[in-house]
Amino acid sequence: MATTTSRLLSLLSLLQTRRDWPGALLAERLNVSHRTVRRDVDRLRDMGYNISATMGPDGGYHLDAGNELPPLLFDDDQAIALAVALQTATLSGANIEEAAVRALATVRQVMPSRVRHRLAALTFTALTGPTGGNTDKAQPDVLVALSAAIRSREVMRFDYAQRHTDQRIGEPAVPTDAPRRVEPHHLVTTQGRWYLVAWDLQRDGWRIFRADRISPRTPTGPRFMPRELPGGDAAEFVAARFKGADRRNEWPCVGRVIVHRSASEVAPFAGDGIVEALDSQRCSLTLGAWSWVALAATLNSFDADIDVLNPPQLADAFALLAARNRATASQ
Repeated sequence: MATTTSRLLSLLSLLQTRRDWPGALLAERLNVSHRTVRRDVDRLRDMGYNISATMGPDGGYHLDAGNELPPLLFDDDQAIALAVALQTATLSGANIEEAAVRALATVRQVMPSRVRHRLAALTFTALTGPTGGNTDKAQPDVLVALSAAIRSREVMRFDYAQRHTDQRIGEPAVPTDAPRRVEPHHLVTTQGRWYLVAWDLQRDGWRIFRADRISPRTPTGPRFMPRELPGGDAAEFVAARFKGADRRNEWPCVGRVIVHRSASEVAPFAGDGIVEALDSQRCSLTLGAWSWVALAATLNSFDADIDVLNPPQLADAFALLAARNRATASQ
């Protein structure tokens, strides 16, 4: 059974998460009686917390804000969430980077040593990009475990759910029942997902693993001397891999075309491409993709006539794509 102190902390944490709490729901969440909830609320009031109550069968409690409110308390998951939010403040577009750094330092100072060590271990690199509505979320404990292993330079063993971002086309898959062994180097978050950049000891090469598919095993392995990451920048390395490149954050296939639509129509959908107006009905577009056929297919999405300027491989890709489409249409 939880001690009175831990129960009070849990009650205070719950009261801080929503405006109104029915007494019955609080009792259920804390696994105590209604009478215990009332006594604990009185204890918090004696400590200076302004908690209002409503009477009756549907009565509940509300934690009021005010100048006399004692310092807020955070549980472990809330502390990790706050650290992640403050460290990604640079992506908000607002000029709050310095304030976020100071806020994170302030939060760390008032945290218990146990939580403070977890916050100190959580370091990562953030990339800009849309979240994409991803529903597969990495667990805070996993992110902390990965960050701790990176910081201490210890070999990690973990179970990995299927092969995806870590495996290249044509490579044999490592048995799913075998734990992976890697030298973890960087944790990167982009487009709503978290990725571990690591040297795969089984494949003798750099790989990217999705953190939401990682289940760490304990204990960690021996310490290692960090290898030099290609390019030296984790964010650039991940961005390059997403574009199908090994080292530089550039599309391996880049072409230039004339699109028979106005620049104003093309620009909103050109992504990282370069659009230049030629006249009111045409524009030039320089765009990249991971393959020539993929680039041709992307250009077709503008639903307009296309004139290929360069290179010849892009014109060949249009011919190949047309042949495939004819074959599909004739089925």
